[in-house]
Amino acid sequence: MIAYKPRVALLAAALLLTGCGGGAAVTPDHEPAATGPTAGAPTTAAPMPEVALEVAPRQLPGLGPKTWGAVPPKARQAVVVTGSGRNSSQSTAVLYERSDIGWESRAEWPAHNALRGWTDQHRAGDLRSPIGVFTLTDAGGLLRDPGTRLPYDHGPGFTINGTGFEGEPLAGSFDYVIAVDYNRRPGTTPLDWTRPLGAGRGGGIWLHVDHGGPTQGCVSIAREHMRELLRALDPDLHPVVVMGDAKSLAR
Repeated sequence: MIAYKPRVALLAAALLLTGCGGGAAVTPDHEPAATGPTAGAPTTAAPMPEVALEVAPRQLPGLGPKTWGAVPPKARQAVVVTGSGRNSSQSTAVLYERSDIGWESRAEWPAHNALRGWTDQHRAGDLRSPIGVFTLTDAGGLLRDPGTRLPYDHGPGFTINGTGFEGEPLAGSFDYVIAVDYNRRPGTTPLDWTRPLGAGRGGGIWLHVDHGGPTQGCVSIAREHMRELLRALDPDLHPVVVMGDAKSLAR
């Protein structure tokens, strides 16, 4: 199961602690401390300690106005994949869920993306992952459904062999996959090769099991993290993936 972070303090608690207007400043008393109360002298209550309150962001962290504007208003789950650099194959995936008080992080995992990094105009064979916001509607894998609420296609079509760019074995990489709705028809198995933008724009972009090296265009995370993600995603929350290098996502 995912280890959920503690919920943030409610705004009402902040108002109770600080007051609506913040209150007046208190001048410190520099006189020596008395050994006991003095008759007739006014008493001053000790100031309350400052409390640092975490506030859930109203939008997904790290996104600029262009990227944030592409996130569908109905989306309440998002996997944000942030690349280390435009030409890097290293990235971080964070699962967020939107509550009444904002977007809250549910889990964070190391990830790989394509060998040559990221691109705004993905082409077949460019060895770059597409930048953008895409819905997540369908899953599948060589192994049986681990308990996801997404439609799940299980079968031998997800078999893969051979080696990756760093000589690592690829076997098992497609044991669990989630189709990224880039240049594909949502609502179909990840194995559906329909390409609405044309074959030249690539496709078959998935979240899948990490094999220990860069991908051809997909995003990969560890096997146990793929199982966690599959169990967490809920079609009723309209999940999306937001993916790209940090600088591009901040636009």
